[in-house]
Amino acid sequence: MTRRIFGSICLVALAVLISVISLLMGLLYRYFNRLEHQQLRNQTALAARAVEEQGLTYLQGLDMTNCRVTWIDKDGTVLYDTDTDSTQMENHLERQEVQQALSLGYGESARYSDTLMEQSLYAAQKLEDGTVVRLSILQSSVLNLVLGMLKPVCFVLLAAMALALLLALRLSKRIVKPLNDLNLEEPLSGKGYQELSPLLRRMDSQQKQLRQQRRELNRQKEEFQTVTANMTEGLVLLNRRGIILSINPAASALLGIGNAAGQDIFAVNCAVEIREMVTHAIQAQRAEKTISLRDGAYQVDANPVMSEGLVTGVVLLLFDVTEKRDGEIMRREFTANVSHELKTPLHAISGYAELLSHGLVQAEDVPAFSGKIYTEAQRMIKLVEDIIRLSRLDEGAEDMSWEQIDLLELAQETVRNFAITGKTAQVELEVSGAAVSIYGIRQLLSTILSNLCSNAIKYNRPGGSVRIQVSDEEHQALVTVTDTGIGIPPEHQSRVFERFYRVDKSHSKAVGGTGLGLSIVKHAAAIHRAKIELTSAPEQGTTVTVIFPKEAETKG
Repeated sequence: MTRRIFGSICLVALAVLISVISLLMGLLYRYFNRLEHQQLRNQTALAARAVEEQGLTYLQGLDMTNCRVTWIDKDGTVLYDTDTDSTQMENHLERQEVQQALSLGYGESARYSDTLMEQSLYAAQKLEDGTVVRLSILQSSVLNLVLGMLKPVCFVLLAAMALALLLALRLSKRIVKPLNDLNLEEPLSGKGYQELSPLLRRMDSQQKQLRQQRRELNRQKEEFQTVTANMTEGLVLLNRRGIILSINPAASALLGIGNAAGQDIFAVNCAVEIREMVTHAIQAQRAEKTISLRDGAYQVDANPVMSEGLVTGVVLLLFDVTEKRDGEIMRREFTANVSHELKTPLHAISGYAELLSHGLVQAEDVPAFSGKIYTEAQRMIKLVEDIIRLSRLDEGAEDMSWEQIDLLELAQETVRNFAITGKTAQVELEVSGAAVSIYGIRQLLSTILSNLCSNAIKYNRPGGSVRIQVSDEEHQALVTVTDTGIGIPPEHQSRVFERFYRVDKSHSKAVGGTGLGLSIVKHAAAIHRAKIELTSAPEQGTTVTVIFPKEAETKG
C-alpha cells in the first residue's frame, strides 16, 4: 500500500508540475504574442505615415535588421522591399494581409516556416494613394519556445521531482503508519483515521463473529476427537491426494501406522486391498470389502466426499465383522450338524418302519423294532427341544422370571433327579457345600446343573463318582461339578462348549446326547453373567466350575 500511495503522490506531483509549466508557457506565449502584434501594428502605422510624407526616400534611408518593410502597389506589384530586389519579387495581390488592407485599410496574417520552428507576422496598411505598406517580423513558434526552455524546464522538473519524491515518501509513511499500527484482533482499541471508523466497526464485528466461530469449531473439533477416539470402529479422513487428515486410535491400531496425520496413506500402509479401495474412492467410486486385520475380519468402506461434482476427500471406515463372520460360519455348521443329527434317526426310523410295513419282521421281533423306532424318535425330540432351548437363550430369555434361588438346594434337587441314571451307570452322586442364594432364572440354573451332571455321568466309568460342590465367597457363588471320567484332551478343551462339537464321536454316539448340552450351559451362564472354568486331563476326570456374581440384580 505504501508503494501505491508513494507512486500516486509522485504521479500527481508530476502531472501538476507539467500542467503548471505548460500553463505558464502558454500564458507567456500568448502575452508576448499579443505584445508583438501590438508593436507590429504601431510600427506599421508609423511607417505608413512616413511613406506618405517622404515616399521612397524614407524607405531607402531605413536601416532595419529585425523588421522587413515592403511597399506594394494597388495592383499587387512590389514597389520596394528592404530585404529583396523588388523587380524579382512576385505579385503580392493575393496575400491575405494585402487583400485585407486594400479592402479594410488594415490587415494581418501569420505564416510558418518550412521547419515549423518560426513564423512570420505580417501587418499591412493602405495609404491614401491606394498603395500598401507591409511590415513583417520573425516570431518563434511554441515548439521553438519549448525547445529553447528545455534545459531549464528539465532542471526544474528534476528538482521538483526530487522534492516531490522526498515529500511523497514521508507523507506515504505517515499515511500508512496508522494503518500498520492497527490491532486487527481489537480494531477499535487504537487511534486511527475517523474515516475508517465504519470499516473498523465492521472489522470488530467480524472479529467477534470469527472468535465465536473459532470457539464453536474448537468445541466441535474436541467433540469429534472425543467421539472418534472412543470409537471401536476405525475412521480415517483423507484428502483427494491420499494425505491423512485425521485418524482415530482404532484405525491406527488396526492399520499399524500410529498417528500418521499429514502423511500419505500409500506410503504408510502397504495393504494392497486398502490401496485399491482408496484409489477407487479418489476416482469417485465407492468401494467395500472385507479383509483380515489383526486376527479378525473387518469390513472396510471407502467413500468419496463430493463437492460440486468433484472429489474433495475420502472417508475410510473399518468395522469389526469378526463376530458376524464367525456367526455365519457357526450358522452353516449348525445347519449342517442339525441336518446330520436329524437325518441319522430319521433313516433308522424309516428303515425300521419300512421293514414293519412290508411284514418282513417276525412277530417276536416287533417289540424290539418298535422300541428302536421309539428310541430314535425320542432322540429327535430331545434334539429339537435343545435347539428350541438354544434359540430362546440366543434371544435373551426376556420372558423368563427372575427370583432368589438357593444353589445348594437346586444342586440337591438335581442329584435326586439323576439318582436312577447314576445308579444304572454305576456312578456315585454327591452334593456338598454351603447354602448360597443368587438372583436368577430357576429353569436355566436347573438346566446348567442338569447338563453338567448328565455329562459327568455319561462320560464317567463304572464305579466312578460325580461331586457337586457349592461354595459361598464374598462377592460370588461357585458351583463345581467334578467327575472321575475319561477326561478331555487339552486340544479339545477350548471347543467343547461349541454347538455339536464332540471330542470322541464314536463314544458320544454310544452314550447318546445331542451335542448341545455344554453350549446350552454356556448360554445360560452368560445370561446370568457367570464365568465357566474347565480343567481336565485324559483318564483323570473333569472339573467344571460356574462362577456366579452375587449382586442383588444380575439381570441384564
